[in-house]
Amino acid sequence: MSRLDETVALVTGSTSGIGRGIVTALAAAGATVGINYPPFEGERERAEDVLRAIEENGGNGVLLEADVSSEDSVRSMVQEVEEAYGTPDVLVNNAGILTQSPLAEMSVEMWDETIHVDLRGVFLVTRFVLPGMLDRGSGKIINVASQLGIKGGEELVHYSAAKAGVIGMTRALAREVSPTVNVNAIAPGPIETPLMDDITAEWKTAKAAELPMKRFGTVEDVAPTAVFLASDESDYYTGQVLSPDGGDAMH
Repeated sequence: MSRLDETVALVTGSTSGIGRGIVTALAAAGATVGINYPPFEGERERAEDVLRAIEENGGNGVLLEADVSSEDSVRSMVQEVEEAYGTPDVLVNNAGILTQSPLAEMSVEMWDETIHVDLRGVFLVTRFVLPGMLDRGSGKIINVASQLGIKGGEELVHYSAAKAGVIGMTRALAREVSPTVNVNAIAPGPIETPLMDDITAEWKTAKAAELPMKRFGTVEDVAPTAVFLASDESDYYTGQVLSPDGGDAMH
């Protein structure tokens, strides 16, 4: 029997990077996975590729289209999951975007877009999944934050603010819903994923040089933390921030 047999997990932003790594690892551990993707060109095909790989390895999943920053879209996604499988046992709030700009030059649109996806999105999905977890009497919520939500990052003030909000939300909600639901966060350091594509080479070179581990992480450095937090092994963890970050934010 696998660690997550008979577990249903919903993972937002599952088509690439950390989200794809997490949803794949959860499926390999036995969970039935909800593979969320945004309603953008090419994302359905990416999600289908993720599902195909999971099924080829004996796993089970379902594709779920939703823009996590849209209330109606999130409500429909959660209803779809609940009609098929019931309330998810595990929710992984992973969907996010990353852009770069000095604050003095940042457009209001860039700020708003980041907050809407990276923070509002976590609220919305949690808001519609949580009542079912409370009614059932159990659940695991895992929020993917960032080490920049702990220490901040230049030219990433909007992203740092959103991720700090995710960490604050994690801790506050853990107090609110314990002991019924466990709420924890993962705060990865810089990870080699497509999310980093819009970040300048200069920033990445400087960042890698200052890391104690002297390298960016990989998806494989992060996904096992999600499996642990989704499993019974983490039952006494709540309100915690686990940081596979190469030593960037020692807190």
